[in-house]
Amino acid sequence: MEEHAAAWPLGRLLAAAARRVERDWDERLREIGLPHAGLIAIDILIRTGPTGADTVARAARVQPQTMSRTLERLERDGLVERSPHPDDRRRRVVTVTDAGRAAWDTAKHIEREVLPEDERLREALVAIVGKRIP
Repeated sequence: MEEHAAAWPLGRLLAAAARRVERDWDERLREIGLPHAGLIAIDILIRTGPTGADTVARAARVQPQTMSRTLERLERDGLVERSPHPDDRRRRVVTVTDAGRAAWDTAKHIEREVLPEDERLREALVAIVGKRIP
């Protein structure tokens, strides 16, 4: 690095740290064939149970078309299944497969390796993320 990171303004340091963690995590996820967007979708599905793609998109805060592409890839790779909705044949229900659960479990271990749990850091980041900007 050109200059010592300890001297950087806090915002620059936070942004650089976030990029570094995300880059390392994405690289490790690629090694197991799970894109970051796919991990988010599977995580939501594990928390909510089988549901529609629109619900997953809202929870992930992305456009339905974006989530649709992610789910298509996950389905192609055998990580989720999409089946007709029992009450509305126009809709589909997305379910995580056993392979998807295994990939999610591996990804959680990778996340802890890339960034070990630190309660003080978690509290500080939650405060930053939850802060309302005037």
